[in-house]
Amino acid sequence: MSRLPFELLLAFRYLRPKRTFVSIITLISVLGVTLGVAVLIIVISVMSGFDSQLREKVLGFNAHLKVYQMNPKTHKETLLQDYAKVASLVKANQNVKSVSPFVQGQVMVKTEPKEGEPLIGAPYIRGIDPESERNSSLFATNLLGSFDLNGHGLLVGADFAHNMDLRLGDRVAIYSPHTLQKMEKARQQGKDEAILPVDYEIRGIFDTGYYEYNALIAITSLENAQDLYELNDAIHGLMVMIKDPYEAGKVRAELAMALGPDFRISTWSEESSAMMAVMVEKNVMLYILFFIVIVAAFGITCTLITFVVLKTREIGILKALGASSRQVMWIFLSQSMTVSIFGVLIGLGLGMLALHYRNQFLYTMRRFTGLELFPANIYGFTELPSLIVPGDIAIICGGSFLICLAAAAFPVWNASRLKPVEALRHE
Repeated sequence: MSRLPFELLLAFRYLRPKRTFVSIITLISVLGVTLGVAVLIIVISVMSGFDSQLREKVLGFNAHLKVYQMNPKTHKETLLQDYAKVASLVKANQNVKSVSPFVQGQVMVKTEPKEGEPLIGAPYIRGIDPESERNSSLFATNLLGSFDLNGHGLLVGADFAHNMDLRLGDRVAIYSPHTLQKMEKARQQGKDEAILPVDYEIRGIFDTGYYEYNALIAITSLENAQDLYELNDAIHGLMVMIKDPYEAGKVRAELAMALGPDFRISTWSEESSAMMAVMVEKNVMLYILFFIVIVAAFGITCTLITFVVLKTREIGILKALGASSRQVMWIFLSQSMTVSIFGVLIGLGLGMLALHYRNQFLYTMRRFTGLELFPANIYGFTELPSLIVPGDIAIICGGSFLICLAAAAFPVWNASRLKPVEALRHE
């Protein structure tokens, strides 16, 4: 004899697969919850993977904080002249690891091929202090060639090199905005004056794993960038690396008090609009996709309503034999819990399986259809990332289970209120 309470025994008996319409509705309810949970887990884990890898790329390539000089009259960024004094004030903070000057702006690059027509690109060139960046930056540790910026040395991203057909040892001509402005003024004055660009040698090709950096950034020494922008000894700002990147907001507040109102300090999260977009999209997708589970929960509601209608006579007999309203309620609530648990567990397994084989699926789709579902030039990653966060999984599974139970509330409550006489009146 089974030791299970009779409520569970009756619930399992009602859910026993039979060739009836009710059994089909039950299977559809389980399938709905399964798909809802699986889709939620897949999408949220992929969004978490995007967020995690984007943070890794941003933190490896960009500074945690950037300090800019502000013009007190125009309240706009201006050149930082005496940056050594400002750097010493920043270094005095106990949370700061290193401080280095930088110059960054857009330039025009023209290739110098031995054969064929030259190609023209417009990357952002960043002038850095090679000694402070050599061991800490992502482009310095994922480099083909050498980290040599002496003379007119230049490092370019892998995608920029591919688009411009550049190889190690090739030379390119770089036109700064000031050079182009001088040529334009000379043309307007009717003078046929040509200002020769500066020739640079490709000494290294870096691969950060992020398309935006690989395609749009070129690296040279601080002195070269200062010459290109005619800054003399001035710079555009300071790059600050701190001990804990996630304390950037706190450290910024401390540095703002030390430096005063004539400086603006930006954090690494503010520098990457793509990362902020991913974080917002993840939260929005979580709320939107929960509606799939809500729709699936309505299937459970329909199933239980059908059960209550079909089992009205049995409910009346149970109540006539002494079953309480609570016991009747637990019979149908157990049905809902069983459907919910099966749906959540199967959805969890299906979601984990899909995440494990996600890239194999994308490769197969690409091979058979020729379509690239996640192009690297749009999303910035060569493979579809994912990160399984236990907290997110708990929220998805727990939330789905509670939604399904809430969906069963009305039919369960209605079944427990049936009177024995009313239930048996038409039998």
